[in-house]
Amino acid sequence: MAPKPLNWHRGLGTLPVALLILGLFVVLVLMRDAVENSETLSRAFLPLLSVVLAGLAVLAVLVVVNIVKLVRRYRRQAAGSRLTARIVVLFSLISLLPVGAVYYFSLGFLLRGIDSWFDVEIGRAMQDALVLNQASLDLNQRLLVKISEQLLAGIEDRSATAIALSLNDLRRRAGAIELTVYGASGQVLGTANEDPTQLVPNQAEREIHQSARAGTNYVGLESRQGNELVVRTLVQDPRGRPMLMQAIFPTSARISELSERLEDAYNRYTELAYLRQSLKLSFSLTLSLVLAFGLMAALIAAFHTARRLVAPIADIARATRSISDGDYEQQITLPRHDDELTFLVASFNAMSRRIAKARDAATRSRQAVETQRNYLETILGRLSSGVVAFDEAQRLRTANPAALLILALDLDEDPEPVTLERLERTNPWLTPWTETVRRHLAEAQPWRAEVTLQRDETSQTLMCRGSPLPLPDATQRGHVVVFDDISSLIVAQRNAAWAEVARRLAHEIKNPLTPIQLSAERLRHKLLAKADENDARLIERATGTIIQQVEAMKTMVNDFSDYAKSPTLKAEPLVFDQLAREVLDLYRSAGVPALRIALGAPEIQVRGDPLRLRQVIHNLIKNAQEALEGCANAEIGVSTELVQAEDTPCLQFLVADNGPGFAPQLLDRLFEPYVTTKAKGTGLGLAIVKKIIEEHGGMIGVENRNSGALIRVRIPVWQATATAVHGREQYKPL
Repeated sequence: MAPKPLNWHRGLGTLPVALLILGLFVVLVLMRDAVENSETLSRAFLPLLSVVLAGLAVLAVLVVVNIVKLVRRYRRQAAGSRLTARIVVLFSLISLLPVGAVYYFSLGFLLRGIDSWFDVEIGRAMQDALVLNQASLDLNQRLLVKISEQLLAGIEDRSATAIALSLNDLRRRAGAIELTVYGASGQVLGTANEDPTQLVPNQAEREIHQSARAGTNYVGLESRQGNELVVRTLVQDPRGRPMLMQAIFPTSARISELSERLEDAYNRYTELAYLRQSLKLSFSLTLSLVLAFGLMAALIAAFHTARRLVAPIADIARATRSISDGDYEQQITLPRHDDELTFLVASFNAMSRRIAKARDAATRSRQAVETQRNYLETILGRLSSGVVAFDEAQRLRTANPAALLILALDLDEDPEPVTLERLERTNPWLTPWTETVRRHLAEAQPWRAEVTLQRDETSQTLMCRGSPLPLPDATQRGHVVVFDDISSLIVAQRNAAWAEVARRLAHEIKNPLTPIQLSAERLRHKLLAKADENDARLIERATGTIIQQVEAMKTMVNDFSDYAKSPTLKAEPLVFDQLAREVLDLYRSAGVPALRIALGAPEIQVRGDPLRLRQVIHNLIKNAQEALEGCANAEIGVSTELVQAEDTPCLQFLVADNGPGFAPQLLDRLFEPYVTTKAKGTGLGLAIVKKIIEEHGGMIGVENRNSGALIRVRIPVWQATATAVHGREQYKPL
């Protein structure tokens, strides 16, 4: 495969960092130009400063990240870390010492040069001139106040007409722009303006009027339209009359020009004096940023140079660790120069290729073993026989799904090793099987045994076969056990045997029964009339017993015959609830007490033989009646419902009673022939019922409840109606 570099540096690439450094250099040059121009300084200095600080922060982060990585590598004693540290320290010293010296002398020279640009005496003279100008304006304004008082005192007639006629003359003599006289309540008594079209006087602010009425005359310099400076006065009457006069006087054009020039000159000087400190700060900050920029750039260059120098060593160390971790595809880029280090890298690449080839061969072998194991697991998973394997310490190593199903084990989430002892402890009913396996494990030879397990109220028969099994470790041996659940096979064989016995009994016994019955009836007919009273009673009783027993034997023979023969079913679609209701109505009419009926599948059809299914219902109701003989509050419950058995909808028929129930030891044998709990029963009733249900593709089960027994019959729903009822919500999962 193509060689690939294994650089230990994982920061930004060289090109982005170089572009960042170049960009910062350009921004520093722009900052220098901004410092030289005060107008540009006020607009561009702060944005440029922000850009530089952000760039230096990025460089600082890069430097810190590289330093942290270097310290971590140094503490781990990684290859090349010591050399990298020495190079970085050397570059730092080389860059910091000369740059620091230049920074120190340049900063001192710059600050002293800026201070020499300004003379302290000039600043004081500018302030004195400004004070002098202000004093001159104050003197002129006081003079105008006196003139305004004299004008107001010269008004003799206070009528509005007299004041209006005299004000314009007074305005021209005083050189005022506007004169206005106010009464005691602030009403305008008269006004005169140099502009005849200006009929409304130029009112002063309300606060000025209130201050003047309170006894304080007002004088102030204001600007009009066109930036023209005027002096406004508002004075009281010196003669004590309740009048105020407002006068607006123009200022001298020369005085206005000089005042404006003086103010501009002072503002310019103040700006320059302010910029002196800003220039000092700006130049100092710029030099400091240049120093930081140089140091950061030197450190970045130091890390880059060190990385280029120690990259081959670091790559070899990293590739060696990767190979030790199982990654055999490592190939290092050869250095550009041809020396011993290049030879070392080439040798390492050749070694890694050989290791990769060996790894590939081992992987192929492991895949072949894994394929074989999956093949074996697939076969074991499809077997109906249970297969388990134990090691020498009796620990369970392998168990296929059939084994877990037969033994009813759940080992998916069990982290602890499973041993025979633990199986006995957690599943006591497996003790016969575990003891059999343990006994044959010690013999270390093939064996075969039949084991019967008793779990709850059911029994299970296993046919077991075992053989020694060699393990991957030659010094140890295991054992494999194969077993089948032959309970159903034994039941089928037993049923077949009983059917053959029933057939022969029916054949051998039925033939002589009729002659025996006829002979007994003939004897009674011939001898009864000829015998005396005592003999007649004896003959009557004896022949009656013979005939009664012959009828009982005929009934038993008929049961044998029904169990033994396999009549052809006359199957047809039928509504089971309707069939059951017809049978149950017979029992109701016969006066069967406490018969509770709940038929819950009125529309569900099954395919079956009506006569055989009637026989099933009759047998189950009759068995329940016989079980309740002598019981108080006897009660028989009959119900139907639709249930879902795996993927097949079934009609479920339930018959329950509140009698004594079945003996626990007989629960798993109730459907065998000649097994009964009744003194006069033949033991064929439930066997015949089971046979009929199985002929219809159904199943039957029995269980004891808290009070009484429950028999459950399930028959598949007819295919034609299965789709129609598939979505019914009354399905009850098993």
